Amino acid sequence: AFSRLPTVGSGGERLYVNQLSQAELDELASKRPTLTYGQVKRAPPSGFIPVHVAFDKKILKFDAYFQEDVPLSAEEHYRIRQVCIYYYLEDDSMYVIEPVVQNSGIPQGKHIRRHRVPKNDRGEHYHWKDLNRGINITMYGRTYRIVDCDRFTQEFLESQGIEVNPPEKMAFDPYTELRQMPVRKYITPSDFDQLKQFLTYDKQVLRFYAMWDDTNSIFGENRPYVIHYYLADDTVEVREVHKQNDGRDPFPVLIRRQRIPKTFVDKQKTFPTCVMEISDQEVLEWYTAKDFAVGKSTNLLGRDFFIYDCDEFTRNFYRDKFGITDFQPVEIKKKPPEEVQQIIPPYNGFGILEDTLQNCFSLFPKPPRKDVIKMLENDNKVLRYQVALESPNPEDRKRRFILSYFLSNDMISIYEPPVRNSGIIGGKYLRKTRVAKPGSTTENAKYYGPSDLTIGSTIEVFGHRFVITDADEYVLNYMESNAGSFPASAQKSVVVRLPEVAFALSPVLLCFYSDIPKLGTSKQEPDELTVHVQEELKPHKHLNNKNIQEAFLQCDKDGSGVLDKAKFLSLCDSLSVPTNTTLLNKVRRKGMLPKLNGICTRLVANKGRLRI
Repeated sequence: AFSRLPTVGSGGERLYVNQLSQAELDELASKRPTLTYGQVKRAPPSGFIPVHVAFDKKILKFDAYFQEDVPLSAEEHYRIRQVCIYYYLEDDSMYVIEPVVQNSGIPQGKHIRRHRVPKNDRGEHYHWKDLNRGINITMYGRTYRIVDCDRFTQEFLESQGIEVNPPEKMAFDPYTELRQMPVRKYITPSDFDQLKQFLTYDKQVLRFYAMWDDTNSIFGENRPYVIHYYLADDTVEVREVHKQNDGRDPFPVLIRRQRIPKTFVDKQKTFPTCVMEISDQEVLEWYTAKDFAVGKSTNLLGRDFFIYDCDEFTRNFYRDKFGITDFQPVEIKKKPPEEVQQIIPPYNGFGILEDTLQNCFSLFPKPPRKDVIKMLENDNKVLRYQVALESPNPEDRKRRFILSYFLSNDMISIYEPPVRNSGIIGGKYLRKTRVAKPGSTTENAKYYGPSDLTIGSTIEVFGHRFVITDADEYVLNYMESNAGSFPASAQKSVVVRLPEVAFALSPVLLCFYSDIPKLGTSKQEPDELTVHVQEELKPHKHLNNKNIQEAFLQCDKDGSGVLDKAKFLSLCDSLSVPTNTTLLNKVRRKGMLPKLNGICTRLVANKGRLRI
């Protein structure tokens, strides 16, 4: 023990006794301890500490995330998964784990087991010097973004001279955030007592009579409705008013009883305009009793209802509650319906015109009415004509058809007799139908009648033109018995326009009558015709016209003017009168078809009989 001598005396004065002088202090400062105490002993060196002992339980922790694609989902296209990266300093190993998220539906936990993670293909491994905030590292093909680290990791990196980057914000999965339950918000109840309102206004309903004008839409009209406002809970109901035979299904309710919003909050354009349930968060103001008034329009869920009247209870309520006394009902005048002119579409060619026209007048068309009396009087009465097809094709011009006109229903059918080796299959050409004249319209349809079917006239049947070349004996008899129904031109056409058999027998008649030039209507035409026929009959100069006349008159014993065709031809053969087709073709080539008006009444070939 070394006792210290006092340095200060009583009274606080400094004592210089027993104190080393300055020279002694300098001398002691210049002396070395080794000279006095001998060699200084050094401290033993510290023991060797291995790395796994020095860095035992020292771990660097980094917070990171990676992005995972979701190709087979309509609700999400990618997924953000948060992980923790642990770096063990004792052996430079790494360990990646994903914290478990409840109800995520994804297998979570260990991603990479603890081991030295290769850095590249050259055999290098990740070192703690390669880790920092705000960088991307790739491990086994997956890229991780390091956003933050703990305090120990930051201090360690800074102690080693590494500049640590500032932390970043952790990215969150959008689908997980969407699935999270919203935080409950507790709203302090208001002072309004709904129970008191219910007990006070229970079973009290305001009734308004309204009209919805829907005439601007297609098939729209003014429709009456009844609006009920329930004072017990401020709900509104809209009911339809049905009348007898109004043509509408009996749906009683247009808008069910509910609270109807009046003003919505400012919402984005992406907010759906129609939702199943509307809460107080989306609505600023609801409809109340003061929003309904007689003579004003009210918009309820997109429909404008014009209130034109109310009941007596509603008047008393508004008079006592709001002091309103003006309840003059508004007279509703119905707009006269616009007269829509019915436009009949053009005839498309299918079916009979009258039958097709019924589809334009009714949804359930009825067949057109038939003239029963006409059908009974003209039953089985058919007018038959021979027609030729008018066509630029020479093969078609040679075709002959039989046109049948049915007097009972004014229908026409066309039949083509089969011709052997003609190359054309004969048969039914046009089924029984009514044929309209060219230029007729659906409003004023004109059909072909018996007066239009004259020999030499042209008729158009559904785009095909036919020329009438002949008529049967029944047509001639019918025209004689009903001369008032046919114009004079139609009767004259039958007399002037002789059928083909008359052409064949024209040389016979020309040689039979020698006074043709005197009876003809034109002097030039009979002379030319006589010259041509006489040239053809030069080889038959032995014919005696008088003998031929007497032979024909003797055969016609009853004076009816009718001879059998076979008997007529045999008589011509006996008299050596030429009736061959060669003479006919020569007369046709010369174009000199005889006009026998006034000489012979008519010559018709029908069923093997000839009428002269």
